[in-house]
Amino acid sequence: MNSVEILGVRVDDATYGDLLDGVDAFVASGEPHQIITVNAEMLVAALHDQELARALADSALNVADSVGVMWAARLLGQPLQERVTGSDGIQHLAAHCALKGYRLYLLGAARGVAELAAERLSVANPGLEIAGTYAGSPSVREEEEIIERIGAANPDLLLVAYGVPAEEKWIARNRLRLGVPVLVGVGGAFDFVAGVTKRAPGWMRRCGLEWFHRLVREPWRWRRQLALPMFLILVLRQRLEAMVGSRKAS
Repeated sequence: MNSVEILGVRVDDATYGDLLDGVDAFVASGEPHQIITVNAEMLVAALHDQELARALADSALNVADSVGVMWAARLLGQPLQERVTGSDGIQHLAAHCALKGYRLYLLGAARGVAELAAERLSVANPGLEIAGTYAGSPSVREEEEIIERIGAANPDLLLVAYGVPAEEKWIARNRLRLGVPVLVGVGGAFDFVAGVTKRAPGWMRRCGLEWFHRLVREPWRWRRQLALPMFLILVLRQRLEAMVGSRKAS
Protein backbone atom coordinates (compact mmCIF):
# COMPACT_ATOMS: atom_id res chain seq x y z
CA MET A 1 0.00 0.00 0.00
CA ASN A 2 1.26 3.48 -0.84
CA SER A 3 1.68 5.99 1.96
CA VAL A 4 2.72 9.59 2.57
CA GLU A 5 4.89 10.88 5.39
CA ILE A 6 3.33 13.88 7.14
CA LEU A 7 5.36 15.51 9.92
CA GLY A 8 7.35 12.31 10.23
CA VAL A 9 4.32 10.01 10.49
CA ARG A 10 3.32 7.40 7.92
CA VAL A 11 -0.26 7.82 6.65
CA ASP A 12 -1.43 4.96 4.47
CA ASP A 13 -3.40 5.50 1.26
CA ALA A 14 -6.27 3.30 2.43
CA THR A 15 -9.95 3.27 1.52
CA TYR A 16 -12.76 1.72 3.56
CA GLY A 17 -12.39 -1.32 1.34
CA ASP A 18 -8.69 -1.53 2.21
CA LEU A 19 -9.59 -1.21 5.89
CA LEU A 20 -11.92 -4.22 5.70
CA ASP A 21 -9.41 -6.23 3.67
CA GLY A 22 -6.86 -5.47 6.37
CA VAL A 23 -9.27 -6.65 9.06
CA ASP A 24 -9.70 -9.97 7.23
CA ALA A 25 -5.93 -10.44 6.96
CA PHE A 26 -5.34 -9.51 10.59
CA VAL A 27 -8.07 -11.81 11.92
CA ALA A 28 -6.75 -14.66 9.77
CA SER A 29 -3.25 -14.14 11.19
CA GLY A 30 -4.46 -14.33 14.79
CA GLU A 31 -1.81 -11.75 15.76
CA PRO A 32 -2.67 -8.34 17.29
CA HIS A 33 -2.71 -5.35 14.90
CA GLN A 34 -3.42 -1.72 15.81
CA ILE A 35 -5.26 0.54 13.36
CA ILE A 36 -5.06 4.30 13.97
CA THR A 37 -7.35 6.95 12.48
CA VAL A 38 -4.97 9.89 12.10
CA ASN A 39 -6.00 13.53 12.39
CA ALA A 40 -4.07 16.81 12.31
CA GLU A 41 -4.10 17.29 16.10
CA MET A 42 -2.56 13.85 16.56
CA LEU A 43 0.26 14.59 14.12
CA VAL A 44 1.16 17.79 15.97
CA ALA A 45 0.94 16.06 19.34
CA ALA A 46 3.24 13.26 18.16
CA LEU A 47 6.05 15.77 17.67
CA HIS A 48 6.47 16.08 21.45
CA ASP A 49 4.70 12.93 22.70
CA GLN A 50 7.12 10.04 22.25
CA GLU A 51 4.61 7.41 23.40
CA LEU A 52 2.12 8.53 20.76
CA ALA A 53 4.86 8.74 18.12
CA ARG A 54 5.86 5.12 18.86
CA ALA A 55 2.25 3.97 18.61
CA LEU A 56 1.94 5.60 15.19
CA ALA A 57 5.23 4.11 14.03
CA ASP A 58 4.35 0.60 15.22
CA SER A 59 0.73 0.49 14.02
CA ALA A 60 -0.29 -1.89 11.26
CA LEU A 61 -2.41 0.72 9.47
CA ASN A 62 -2.67 4.52 9.76
CA VAL A 63 -5.68 5.91 7.90
CA ALA A 64 -6.52 9.57 7.21
CA ASP A 65 -9.34 10.62 9.54
CA SER A 66 -9.41 14.38 8.98
CA VAL A 67 -9.76 16.94 6.22
CA GLY A 68 -6.47 18.46 7.39
CA VAL A 69 -4.58 15.23 6.75
CA MET A 70 -6.17 14.91 3.30
CA TRP A 71 -5.16 18.50 2.49
CA ALA A 72 -1.61 17.94 3.71
CA ALA A 73 -1.20 14.85 1.52
CA ARG A 74 -2.33 16.81 -1.55
CA LEU A 75 0.01 19.68 -0.75
CA LEU A 76 2.91 17.24 -0.41
CA GLY A 77 2.14 15.82 -3.85
CA GLN A 78 0.80 12.46 -2.66
CA PRO A 79 -3.00 12.76 -2.49
CA LEU A 80 -4.91 10.07 -0.63
CA GLN A 81 -7.89 8.26 -2.14
CA GLU A 82 -10.37 8.51 0.69
CA ARG A 83 -10.95 9.88 4.17
CA VAL A 84 -11.49 6.96 6.56
CA THR A 85 -13.00 8.11 9.85
CA GLY A 86 -13.69 6.37 13.13
CA SER A 87 -17.22 7.79 13.15
CA ASP A 88 -18.13 6.18 9.82
CA GLY A 89 -15.66 3.34 10.14
CA ILE A 90 -17.52 1.84 13.08
CA GLN A 91 -20.55 1.30 10.83
CA HIS A 92 -18.43 -0.38 8.15
CA LEU A 93 -16.69 -2.55 10.73
CA ALA A 94 -19.93 -3.62 12.40
CA ALA A 95 -21.48 -4.60 9.07
CA HIS A 96 -18.33 -6.50 8.11
CA CYS A 97 -18.27 -8.33 11.46
CA ALA A 98 -21.89 -9.41 10.96
CA LEU A 99 -21.05 -10.62 7.44
CA LYS A 100 -17.90 -12.51 8.43
CA GLY A 101 -18.99 -13.74 11.87
CA TYR A 102 -16.32 -11.75 13.75
CA ARG A 103 -16.91 -11.06 17.44
CA LEU A 104 -16.88 -7.36 18.36
CA TYR A 105 -16.05 -5.79 21.74
CA LEU A 106 -16.80 -2.13 22.60
CA LEU A 107 -14.61 -0.52 25.26
CA GLY A 108 -14.83 3.04 26.54
CA ALA A 109 -17.11 6.11 26.52
CA ALA A 110 -19.30 7.03 29.49
CA ARG A 111 -21.10 4.37 31.51
CA GLY A 112 -23.94 2.82 29.54
CA VAL A 113 -22.97 4.35 26.19
CA ALA A 114 -21.10 1.32 24.84
CA GLU A 115 -24.09 -0.88 25.71
CA LEU A 116 -26.50 1.38 23.88
CA ALA A 117 -24.16 1.66 20.89
CA ALA A 118 -23.84 -2.14 20.79
CA GLU A 119 -27.62 -2.51 20.86
CA ARG A 120 -28.10 -0.11 17.96
CA LEU A 121 -25.31 -1.70 15.92
CA SER A 122 -26.90 -5.13 16.49
CA VAL A 123 -30.30 -3.88 15.30
CA ALA A 124 -28.74 -2.34 12.18
CA ASN A 125 -26.65 -5.45 11.46
CA PRO A 126 -28.59 -8.69 12.08
CA GLY A 127 -26.26 -11.49 13.10
CA LEU A 128 -23.66 -9.18 14.66
CA GLU A 129 -22.11 -10.90 17.67
CA ILE A 130 -21.17 -8.53 20.47
CA ALA A 131 -18.50 -10.21 22.58
CA GLY A 132 -18.85 -7.61 25.33
CA THR A 133 -19.00 -3.98 26.36
CA TYR A 134 -17.34 -2.06 29.17
CA ALA A 135 -16.71 1.60 29.97
CA GLY A 136 -13.61 1.41 32.13
CA SER A 137 -10.95 4.08 31.71
CA PRO A 138 -7.49 4.46 30.15
CA SER A 139 -5.94 4.55 33.63
CA VAL A 140 -3.00 2.20 34.12
CA ARG A 141 -4.58 1.10 37.40
CA GLU A 142 -7.49 -0.49 35.52
CA GLU A 143 -5.51 -2.24 32.82
CA GLU A 144 -5.27 -5.66 34.45
CA GLU A 145 -9.01 -5.89 35.09
CA ILE A 146 -9.85 -4.75 31.56
CA ILE A 147 -7.39 -7.17 29.99
CA GLU A 148 -8.96 -10.01 31.97
CA ARG A 149 -12.46 -8.99 30.86
CA ILE A 150 -11.49 -8.83 27.21
CA GLY A 151 -9.48 -12.04 27.38
CA ALA A 152 -12.51 -13.88 28.76
CA ALA A 153 -14.72 -12.46 25.98
CA ASN A 154 -12.23 -13.51 23.25
CA PRO A 155 -13.24 -10.94 20.58
CA ASP A 156 -11.85 -10.67 17.06
CA LEU A 157 -12.13 -6.86 17.01
CA LEU A 158 -11.77 -4.41 19.87
CA LEU A 159 -13.01 -0.83 19.41
CA VAL A 160 -11.70 1.61 22.03
CA ALA A 161 -13.36 4.98 22.70
CA TYR A 162 -11.16 6.78 25.23
CA GLY A 163 -10.46 9.83 23.07
CA VAL A 164 -7.31 10.92 21.26
CA PRO A 165 -4.51 10.26 22.11
CA ALA A 166 -5.38 8.23 25.24
CA GLU A 167 -6.95 5.38 23.26
CA GLU A 168 -4.02 5.08 20.84
CA LYS A 169 -1.51 4.92 23.68
CA TRP A 170 -3.68 2.52 25.69
CA ILE A 171 -3.92 0.11 22.75
CA ALA A 172 -0.18 0.36 22.04
CA ARG A 173 0.67 -0.38 25.68
CA ASN A 174 -1.64 -3.38 25.93
CA ARG A 175 -1.84 -4.71 22.36
CA LEU A 176 0.36 -7.75 22.90
CA ARG A 177 -1.18 -8.67 26.25
CA LEU A 178 -4.70 -8.39 24.86
CA GLY A 179 -3.98 -10.64 21.89
CA VAL A 180 -7.01 -9.35 19.96
CA PRO A 181 -6.33 -9.49 16.18
CA VAL A 182 -7.75 -6.03 15.41
CA LEU A 183 -7.67 -3.03 17.77
CA VAL A 184 -9.00 0.35 16.67
CA GLY A 185 -9.39 3.68 18.47
CA VAL A 186 -12.69 5.27 17.42
CA GLY A 187 -12.82 8.51 19.41
CA GLY A 188 -16.40 9.66 19.98
CA ALA A 189 -17.98 7.08 17.65
CA PHE A 190 -19.89 5.30 20.44
CA ASP A 191 -21.54 8.60 21.39
CA PHE A 192 -22.64 9.15 17.80
CA VAL A 193 -24.00 5.63 17.39
CA ALA A 194 -25.81 5.76 20.73
CA GLY A 195 -27.29 9.17 19.92
CA VAL A 196 -25.63 10.81 22.93
CA THR A 197 -23.87 13.28 20.64
CA LYS A 198 -25.39 14.55 17.41
CA ARG A 199 -23.22 14.36 14.31
CA ALA A 200 -22.88 17.23 11.89
CA PRO A 201 -25.36 17.27 8.98
CA GLY A 202 -24.27 15.37 5.89
CA TRP A 203 -23.51 18.50 3.91
CA MET A 204 -21.14 19.74 6.62
CA ARG A 205 -19.32 16.39 6.71
CA ARG A 206 -18.98 16.43 2.92
CA CYS A 207 -17.55 19.96 3.04
CA GLY A 208 -15.10 19.07 5.77
CA LEU A 209 -16.81 21.24 8.40
CA GLU A 210 -17.59 18.54 10.95
CA TRP A 211 -14.91 19.98 13.22
CA PHE A 212 -16.75 23.34 13.25
CA HIS A 213 -20.05 21.67 14.13
CA ARG A 214 -18.43 19.91 17.08
CA LEU A 215 -16.73 23.13 18.19
CA VAL A 216 -20.07 24.98 18.25
CA ARG A 217 -21.72 22.18 20.25
CA GLU A 218 -18.69 21.62 22.50
CA PRO A 219 -16.97 25.02 22.96
CA TRP A 220 -14.40 23.51 25.34
CA ARG A 221 -12.78 21.94 22.28
CA TRP A 222 -11.32 25.32 21.26
CA ARG A 223 -8.06 24.47 23.00
CA ARG A 224 -7.64 21.41 20.80
CA GLN A 225 -8.26 23.51 17.69
CA LEU A 226 -5.19 25.60 18.49
CA ALA A 227 -3.12 22.76 17.02
CA LEU A 228 -4.56 23.39 13.55
CA PRO A 229 -2.68 26.66 12.74
CA MET A 230 0.53 24.97 13.90
CA PHE A 231 -0.25 21.98 11.69
CA LEU A 232 -0.70 24.30 8.70
CA ILE A 233 2.63 26.01 9.34
CA LEU A 234 4.51 22.75 9.84
CA VAL A 235 3.11 21.13 6.69
CA LEU A 236 3.95 24.21 4.64
CA ARG A 237 7.48 24.10 6.02
CA GLN A 238 7.74 20.40 5.13
CA ARG A 239 6.60 21.22 1.60
CA LEU A 240 9.12 24.05 1.30
CA GLU A 241 11.96 21.86 2.56
CA ALA A 242 11.03 19.18 0.04
CA MET A 243 11.05 21.74 -2.79
CA VAL A 244 14.45 23.08 -1.73
CA GLY A 245 15.85 19.57 -1.45
CA SER A 246 14.54 18.68 -4.89
CA ARG A 247 16.15 21.75 -6.46
CA LYS A 248 19.50 20.97 -4.84
CA ALA A 249 19.34 17.38 -6.05
CA SER A 250 18.70 18.52 -9.63
